[in-house]
Amino acid sequence: MVKNQTRKEETRRNILDAASRGFRANGFAGVGVDGIAKAANATSGAFYAHFGSKDGAFRAALDLGLDEVIDGVPRFQRDYGDGWTDAFIDYYLGRAHRDDVACGCAMTSLSPEIARADDETRTLYDRKMQTIASLIAKGLSQFPKDQQLAKAWAFLGILIGGLTMARAMQHDDAVNGVSNAIKTAAADLLKA
Repeated sequence: MVKNQTRKEETRRNILDAASRGFRANGFAGVGVDGIAKAANATSGAFYAHFGSKDGAFRAALDLGLDEVIDGVPRFQRDYGDGWTDAFIDYYLGRAHRDDVACGCAMTSLSPEIARADDETRTLYDRKMQTIASLIAKGLSQFPKDQQLAKAWAFLGILIGGLTMARAMQHDDAVNGVSNAIKTAAADLLKA
């Protein structure tokens, strides 16, 4: 029984990882159930047994991706202290993160999909993004308390929008130009 449960959990995890990579890289419409199952070395039947539908898998992938940010922000704050925002900006717009769409931040790759998602998915997104903004706000002690959350939302908007544009650009000079401009704008926003 334990062996079967472990195998079932491993299959679910593999499908979720494949769904997460597929949705981030190709969008909701750009990947199908069969493609996700194949990437996970699973059957379409196993996919449906674990997630019920493509929407269910998308919601689970969104949950996973936003939890990565929820876990990551406090880690940056802890590891970099007062310089955490500079380190976060450099990471977020850095080449490795920019180029790795399939494993990059779900805020950037999945946010455009949410406008067309069902209410349950949008509710999940709202809740997780509120948590992320609150975590960022806690790390903006250079501002009065009543300004921290607004600064956090603006910071997120600059980074998400900037990474979206940088990823859409085709030539390295344009990509680097956008990335550098957004890095500067994000840092300038947080100067007290």
